[in-house]
Amino acid sequence: MRLVFAGTPAVALPALEAVLASRHEVVAVLTRPDAPAGRGRRTVASPVAERATAAGIEVLTPDRPGDPAFVQRLTELAPDSCPVVAYGALVPQRVLDVPVHGWVNLHFSLLPAWRGAAPVQHAVMAGDEVTGATTFRLEAGLDTGPVYGLLTETVRPNDTSGELLTRLAEAGAGLLVATLDAIADGTITPRPQSAEGVSLAPKVDVADARIDWHAPAQRVDRLVRGCTPAPGAWTTWRGERLKLGPVRLAVATEPLPPGHLRAGRREVQVGTATVPVVLTTVQPQGKRAMPAADWARGSRLLPGERLGDDPSSDGAGVTS
Repeated sequence: MRLVFAGTPAVALPALEAVLASRHEVVAVLTRPDAPAGRGRRTVASPVAERATAAGIEVLTPDRPGDPAFVQRLTELAPDSCPVVAYGALVPQRVLDVPVHGWVNLHFSLLPAWRGAAPVQHAVMAGDEVTGATTFRLEAGLDTGPVYGLLTETVRPNDTSGELLTRLAEAGAGLLVATLDAIADGTITPRPQSAEGVSLAPKVDVADARIDWHAPAQRVDRLVRGCTPAPGAWTTWRGERLKLGPVRLAVATEPLPPGHLRAGRREVQVGTATVPVVLTTVQPQGKRAMPAADWARGSRLLPGERLGDDPSSDGAGVTS
């Protein structure tokens, strides 16, 4: 089949590589326009655009996929299907109707669970033990289209969303190619999604990644892992933001009030509503990430210091 591949971030690259290596012909790539990135905020092309350019494939970067010039070019390319992986914009119906076999989306959840922009982050934060990837025919609704195929993946106890997404992207690439092969051969028919088990996974922003130390330790652990690497879990310390790497639950230790710190020679613990958690890495505002024990030694923590807002005040701070 003639394909126009749609995708933007690095997580779409395994699928693009698999499609490029398949029996199908990628005649163009659709991706989001160049955007600022990095500390210098230099304008750069998306990872998918860079890979397509290296492969000598036409790159399409409309501001909106409904732009008339893009619709005209897509019609001229006459794709049989458009595989989609994390493209990042809603595709209007008139564009969905261009390829005869529609747009085939690879989504990183077991639909209808976790429809939306951040399925892997929400699966980790919710404590799901099993997740997966689904291929389905894209339609106007939010991840509501009929399903072609799926695969399952175990969520490991210490998985971050980044680690889990990496595995799903690799496994999902094979699922996407298998789906495209079956469509070309006429051996597959999509089936409607179940009306039961629907859950939503909206984008996780910085505000969502703030740690509530009055929550149980298990919930704190899941939030931090779900927000790693992006947007990055954080709290406040001495009035400034402090980003945290994954934590682990403390074993056989004395309890601590929520947010209060206990620093030893080798580890730093923080109190929660249940057992304390052990910090692994921290990143103070404007600095690089570092081991929590090194941070504690260099900061000269005072007795009774805590992370997070002081519940007796209106602003961020610490108690002593």
